[in-house]
Amino acid sequence: MRTLSLKFFSPFTPALLAGFIALSGFASARTWTSSDGSKTFEGELASYDAETGAVSVALANGKKLNFKQEILSAADIAFLKENGTVKPEASVSTPSSSGGSGVAKTPTGEIPKPDGKPADMTKPVQVFILLGQSNMVGAGSVSGKPTSLDHFVKNEKQYPFLIDDAGNWTERKDVRNVRMMTGQLYNNEWMTITGTTMGPEYGIGHQLGHCIDAPVMILKSCIGNRALGWDLLPPGSTGFEFEDKGKTWVYAGYGQSPMKWEKGTEPAPMGWIAGQQYDSDVADAKTVLADLASHYPDAKKYEVAGFFFWQGEKDNGDAGLSSRYEINLVNFIKQLRKDFESPNAKFVLGTLGEAKKDSGNKVLEAHLAVDGETGKYREFKGNVATVYTNPISQGGGGNSHYGGNAKTYMDVGLAMGEAMAKLLK
Repeated sequence: MRTLSLKFFSPFTPALLAGFIALSGFASARTWTSSDGSKTFEGELASYDAETGAVSVALANGKKLNFKQEILSAADIAFLKENGTVKPEASVSTPSSSGGSGVAKTPTGEIPKPDGKPADMTKPVQVFILLGQSNMVGAGSVSGKPTSLDHFVKNEKQYPFLIDDAGNWTERKDVRNVRMMTGQLYNNEWMTITGTTMGPEYGIGHQLGHCIDAPVMILKSCIGNRALGWDLLPPGSTGFEFEDKGKTWVYAGYGQSPMKWEKGTEPAPMGWIAGQQYDSDVADAKTVLADLASHYPDAKKYEVAGFFFWQGEKDNGDAGLSSRYEINLVNFIKQLRKDFESPNAKFVLGTLGEAKKDSGNKVLEAHLAVDGETGKYREFKGNVATVYTNPISQGGGGNSHYGGNAKTYMDVGLAMGEAMAKLLK
């Protein structure tokens, strides 16, 4: 039973289309370049707001990238200024999923400051479980660096919904932020900026808190340095053989140990088995949900509405695990829905920021393949979405935690939250 009222942005309104046509060069794509010159992508300018610096670019696959002009090269910014200003509409009336009507707001560019009001507690808490490895855990800097969240918000005036008029971090009373790791509770508070490091949870939490008319819980359950093909291997996964450098390796199935051994040799089990982290992360999340009121005050019931997944660095470093990543990812999605008795829960994943399309990266290819819009997995249409994060990653790679750049973590979180909102609409 779904009790959400989602507010979503429909960009192709007549007024906005008219504005698009007024832009010179709208009919053809152009190459956009990052501020440091290290990344490029193709797309048509959809909208640009010179006052806020908000840019929207339409990709060939029909999706849109929303970002600030600061991530672009000087030439691109000059192009934007020369081609005029077209602001995206701030809102549009649309039927909600509950049958009524709501006001849809632009997911990334128009998130208002929290109003301090609690959610309607007559509705079930909409739970979103965050899984992955170290970048999902969070390595973005909150303060003390030129690339910290504090700097971007208070000095560069980005993400204005994160601070109040007095310059203090805002607090959402309709979104609960809970984090577990290997049996220990690390966070259990209303959504606000805490600690010294951050993951994508703030972008996700504010995006969903704005888009969902029900109480929301962001429930993170993960730890760093974990592979999908080993530590996070879902139950039911079988072992396989892989040829590498003239040798045949046997990779463990769920519950087996070690991770791999040479074919024809006797494996020597270690103190860890395939899927052990999967079992731990699922158990931690279930522990929170079993004591719901302690983690969301006054809550009486909940629904697991969706999963977020940002992972792949560990598998990317092993040829055998990379070759099996797509199979494991499909099983992972299905098994999570089964374990949480949520067959209709949506699933959103983010790609590795350093991975570029058509580069031969097996993990990236797997991430892109499961997106429901590709048609490869028909059962995922409308309920699984992949966010291609390369254009919004601010340098570095996942293994180096993107240099701790808070903008990467915020923008990836906002993009993933927007993707989830569109699936739930």
